[in-house]
Amino acid sequence: MPREGLSIVSPPSSCPTCGNGIKPWHNIPVISYLALRGRCAYCGAHISLRYPAVELLNALLYVLVYEKFGISAYSIYYMMFMSALIVITFIDIDFQIIPDDITVHGVQIGLICALFVLPEPYSHDKLLGLYGSIAGLLTGWTIFFIIIVASKGGMGGGDLKFMGLVGATLGCKSVLMTLFIGTFTGAFYGIFLMVFMGKGRKAKIPFGPFLAFGAAISLLYGREILRVYFNQLG
Repeated sequence: MPREGLSIVSPPSSCPTCGNGIKPWHNIPVISYLALRGRCAYCGAHISLRYPAVELLNALLYVLVYEKFGISAYSIYYMMFMSALIVITFIDIDFQIIPDDITVHGVQIGLICALFVLPEPYSHDKLLGLYGSIAGLLTGWTIFFIIIVASKGGMGGGDLKFMGLVGATLGCKSVLMTLFIGTFTGAFYGIFLMVFMGKGRKAKIPFGPFLAFGAAISLLYGREILRVYFNQLG
């Protein structure tokens, strides 16, 4: 975990209260939580509802990706991308950072996958797929860098790298849609905090979750949204 020096690989998962290692049969998504009635098998400490909620959210996004793209190499890749969005969302909520281990490595994986697993319109030309991902990467960086400068530091470098990941994975058009949806929903949430929660204009609001929401919508429904938009333009 960020700022705690812990890896998701080693040491194995353990109870944050008593420190006992979690057995594999205690770590089955959702099922173990229900079987243990939301408590540690050793000390009985309460287990946050966030764990099964995140597991259910991840499963739901996998189902949506499957319904959209079927069974294929790129659908598996997009499932991995969805999981990355979930991780980015909750880490940014808790710590106001977006780890480079996810974004930087995700960009590298995205550029590699562009040569082998991306779907239409790039699958017929692997180099075209790579060029599309590079163009998306550069577009995401350029636009968001301008936003960071304009906001005078209100948005961070983690968001910039995140947009590079979105661009490398989804391409230029999805970068613009992700920014639009993320900015709109983020602004709406900020207004809600000011009007109904009494928060000031300078209240810190992590932008990563809104960008992640925009990226998920762009991946799942981007083509349909663009089709409706252009149809409205005649």
